[in-house]
Amino acid sequence: MRILFIGDVVGDKGVSMIKTYLPKIKQDVKPQVTIVNGENATSMGRGISLAIYKQLMGAGVDVVTLGNHAWSNNEILEFIDKTNRLIRPYNFPKDVTPGRGYTLVNVNGKQLAVLNFQGRVFMDNLDDPFSLADELISRLHSTTNCIFMDFHAEATSEKLAMAKYLDGKISAVVGTHTHVQTNDARLLPQKTAFLTDAGMTGPADGMLGMKPDSVISRFLNQRPARFQVLETGRGILSGCVVDIDNQSGHATAIKTILYTDDQSFD
Repeated sequence: MRILFIGDVVGDKGVSMIKTYLPKIKQDVKPQVTIVNGENATSMGRGISLAIYKQLMGAGVDVVTLGNHAWSNNEILEFIDKTNRLIRPYNFPKDVTPGRGYTLVNVNGKQLAVLNFQGRVFMDNLDDPFSLADELISRLHSTTNCIFMDFHAEATSEKLAMAKYLDGKISAVVGTHTHVQTNDARLLPQKTAFLTDAGMTGPADGMLGMKPDSVISRFLNQRPARFQVLETGRGILSGCVVDIDNQSGHATAIKTILYTDDQSFD
């Protein structure tokens, strides 16, 4: 089983990169499941709308994951319960949070479980992702050994801790949130694939997708600044490809991908 995972889609440029390049990338990579983190996909760089969700799915995405900005666009409350292919972090408070934290995708008769969790270091103090992941994965093993997690977290230590904690229990742990692709894609000893951060998809020449001026001024004067998505210049599309053995659920390979507007797809 081959999974294509694409990191945080930021703004209109990010959505445009998916619509323009995902079909070409799928021809090259030939994934059986495509997963995209869409928590920053609106034009303001926070949240997701129904129209954008439909655009991503129409471009060839199978599952959209979210993160700490899941609720930044209130429209999501109107449709998240109506689709099982849009998932938010599982460890939001259980009884009061709409939506779901995982989904199952059929791949040629085999089920792939796609999980979404959020870290707590330097982020909101949600429910414990480690114990909840353990509990959920134990239940899912009666259905499938093929389990992929988007772990939306700030601290690299927390991401690696999650991957090592789950090594051998799930197929892959891939980090999102920091928008910078890391160079540490690898298989852990018990054959769980790991990447600290898949990177972002959106404006290549911004700062994490935002216009640089306001970000720099925040560093200079320590005053609050409104960050705006950069919509001009080159685009970037970042992610990874993970190969999984269908029977054992063990990962057999992981490699990063990174495309920009000035790279040829011919």
